[in-house]
Amino acid sequence: MRNALGEVDTVLLLGGRSEIGLAIVERLRPRRVVLAMRGGDEPPVSAGAEAHVPAGTEVHVLEFDAARPETHAGVIEAAAGLVGDLDVIIPAFGVLGSQAVYDADPVAAAEAVAVNYGGHVSAGLAAARRLREQGHGTLVVLSSVAGVRVRRANFVYGSAKAGLDGFAQGLGDALYGSGARVMVVRPGFVIGRMTRGMTPAPMATTPAEVAAAVAAGLASGAEVVWVPGRLRVLFAVMRILPRAIWRRMPR
Repeated sequence: MRNALGEVDTVLLLGGRSEIGLAIVERLRPRRVVLAMRGGDEPPVSAGAEAHVPAGTEVHVLEFDAARPETHAGVIEAAAGLVGDLDVIIPAFGVLGSQAVYDADPVAAAEAVAVNYGGHVSAGLAAARRLREQGHGTLVVLSSVAGVRVRRANFVYGSAKAGLDGFAQGLGDALYGSGARVMVVRPGFVIGRMTRGMTPAPMATTPAEVAAAVAAGLASGAEVVWVPGRLRVLFAVMRILPRAIWRRMPR
């Protein structure tokens, strides 16, 4: 439960090594956090994530595998067993991959989509059930502008994000009136480990900037957060570009 000052008390991070996810935890400064990740049966120091958690925060770790949806509900219930009600749940897992690799290996493409979309569906539904039972809490869904209008340069990744974005909006509508809610976050190109070696796109952002926007969105009760905010206007135009023009966008 949020404390008397309205601050977040507990956070569950699904994908406990995520650069963006850990930046959000650092920004929110919760009293207790659960880092769910592969290798989560190790202590935090072995997991290499403790440096990103604010001093004084009570840290728990759990084993979590995004590719095993049958385990997701159990992980969320285990987290609640460790810290009580969950104020914020952040599924922060996924793979970017290469369109060229996916073109050559359809199985790899399907496996990536299974994590980037299917894993979030199972984790999101399980999280929503927990938050609905609590009667409060926010599921923070890390979508992407890549899913707002899918480009040929990364259409496997973008299509999974498009599905996730639609799922998150529908889930938010389904939770309306329950006390729980969904906040969809749509960053642009994020400079970090996942995009290392790539040329940043215009209006690129950082994990710290995403974290600041998430914190502001949680405080204001926003349903959708764009990072940076001016991408909202840009993609209002991008959405209505004729397809003949859109397909000629640089790869």
